Amino acid sequence: MDSLSYKTLSLTPETIKKEWVVIDATDQVLGRLCSKVAKILRGKYKAGYTPNLDCGDNVIIINADKVVMTADKMNKREYLRYTGYPGGQRTFNPADLMEKSKNRTIKSGKHPLFIKVVKGMLPKTRLGAAQLNNMYVYNSPEHPFQDVDAKVIDINKLK
Repeated sequence: MDSLSYKTLSLTPETIKKEWVVIDATDQVLGRLCSKVAKILRGKYKAGYTPNLDCGDNVIIINADKVVMTADKMNKREYLRYTGYPGGQRTFNPADLMEKSKNRTIKSGKHPLFIKVVKGMLPKTRLGAAQLNNMYVYNSPEHPFQDVDAKVIDINKLK
């Protein structure tokens, strides 16, 4: 006899329903915006959240060049990168990454600043890398996913 009146249901790859979400980054604080985006990418806002599967939504962030950072963090915050060679430690700040995002050599939808910030909030596994590929960031309001039925959400209403 079954003693429980309910069972916890885990999603399977066949039952996952991924949606498309558009977020406007105009006048949003970078860290607060990215923490909510990371939760959407993981699928934590869904009732059937399963930690070992990619059950999150696809996120399109528009107007990324209008994002703000409090105080003077855009110029004073430093990120480090190491090339692997002696003396190969490189420093850069968010303003450098924002400028780099305007380059034509950067792949469309891959904003270096947003990737750097959101990547730190996702799992450091293959699953986290797969979830990071579900994020597309654009500096303008136009994006190539106009034909996808994406819902526009207000990021300020999420917890």
